[in-house]
This record gives sequence, C-alpha cells and structure tokens, in this order.
Amino acid sequence: MSKHLELGKAGEEKAHAFLREKGHHLLEINYRFGHKEVDVISLAGDVLIFTEIKTRSSYTLGFPEEAVHSRKRQWLKAAAEHYCLQYPVYEKLRFDVISILLQQGRVIELLHFEDAFY
Repeated sequence: MSKHLELGKAGEEKAHAFLREKGHHLLEINYRFGHKEVDVISLAGDVLIFTEIKTRSSYTLGFPEEAVHSRKRQWLKAAAEHYCLQYPVYEKLRFDVISILLQQGRVIELLHFEDAFY
C-alpha cells in the first residue's frame, strides 16, 4: 500500500474512534455509489451525518479540509441522495468534515467541522 493510502487509512481509523467517542453510531464506512464515496455515514441522535475525512502529514499542501472542494461536495451530495433514497426513514441530515494532521501515527490536530456545507 502506498504511503499516502496508509496515511489516509490511519486517519480514517482515528476519525472513526473520535466519532464513536462523540456518541455517533457508524452505519456505513466507505459507502460507495458509483465512483463516489462517503467516508462515514453515522447517526447522532436523529441526525444522519455524512462525513468526509481528510488526513495530511504536514500543511505543505494546505489544510486537509481545503481538499473538500466544490466537486467533492457535489459527489458527497449525490451519494447522500442515493443513500437517502434507499433508507427514507431519515428526516434530518448534515455534512461534516474531519481534518486530521497525523505524524508518525500520532494525531497532532483533529478538527471536526459540523455542518461544513449544504
């Protein structure tokens, strides 16, 4: 596995633990709809949450959350729409972003942007 894929996987595992600690029930991990993917679909109370996780080892290329560009947001919305059509019981939803700076397996910074976009 390439170094950037290993970093991403490690960041996702840290984010999953973080979300569980916050009381989220993880429904789906790496939910796919065509070539679109949602890193985590979780339930917190009665809110269905679609979370994109971005991990970097430095800020050289910018902040991790900056990688959730408009095209990525559109993909997330399309995947969320597909999921909601499959499971129409959810009335409230939101899109979150988790930004992680991870160095040598240690979380330097983890930011959770709730309601990051619509």
